[in-house]
Amino acid sequence: MEKKYLIGITGASGAIYALALIEEFKKIGIPFEIIITEAGKIVLEQELEMSWEDLSNYAEKVYEEREIWAPPASGSAPYEALIIIPCSMGTLAGIATGQARNLLLRAADVMLKERKPLILVVRETPLNLIHLQNMLTVTQAGGIIFPAMPGFYHKPKNLEELVNSFVIRLMQFLNLSTNPNAWKGLS
Repeated sequence: MEKKYLIGITGASGAIYALALIEEFKKIGIPFEIIITEAGKIVLEQELEMSWEDLSNYAEKVYEEREIWAPPASGSAPYEALIIIPCSMGTLAGIATGQARNLLLRAADVMLKERKPLILVVRETPLNLIHLQNMLTVTQAGGIIFPAMPGFYHKPKNLEELVNSFVIRLMQFLNLSTNPNAWKGLS
């Protein structure tokens, strides 16, 4: 059976990270589906001037958060991992407290209960104590906090290089990277 991934998009700033990951998955032929929140739709349009419906050009399926009956809500669905990129603090809080009130939160809950990778690319600064406690709770439950913190050691020349270097690192973490530009140490 072919491995399939889920990508969640929330209303945190950083839709560019989601698009870069989606493009990388598409480029190397990794099947995936997307779950987008209502706030995620707004941020996607504001930051990238892109309609959420355009995501169907990339993914096998795009789900809205209200589609609680969709396959990602079930532990029997064959997803390898869920990457929420960007992940808002509200989504983090919902996951940390077990609130499965929409499809994205339910899919995250399923990943944790099934002991499958749940990766949260959190986007917020500064962090308050509640954010930090929620990150700790999700980590203790088996989730992975993967902050959107790009590196600068490769001397990016523009925003695209900066974002892509972060996505390459995320792909490496998922053992999906085929990128020859991956970090090899300082020369």
